[in-house]
Amino acid sequence: MLAVIADPLRLTVIHRLAREGTRCVCDLQPEPPIPDNQLSYHLRVLRDAGLVTAARRGRWMDYTLANDALDRLHAALPQRELAEAI
Repeated sequence: MLAVIADPLRLTVIHRLAREGTRCVCDLQPEPPIPDNQLSYHLRVLRDAGLVTAARRGRWMDYTLANDALDRLHAALPQRELAEAI
């Protein structure tokens, strides 16, 4: 689980979805932008890990943080690192 969010872009996506709620894939493009296929790859890794869900809306995909994502990430952190993060 921690390996999934070890990538800075995937961690940024998790933070944005936690802060802003459901976002269209077009709204998740970082600055500076990366190729669409790279963003899609990172979103697929997050989906496969069960951290985000995706729903098609016409031509677009909307991504949402999974209901239990933050609890699962919290449980995956060793207690020492968790204490340092807080």
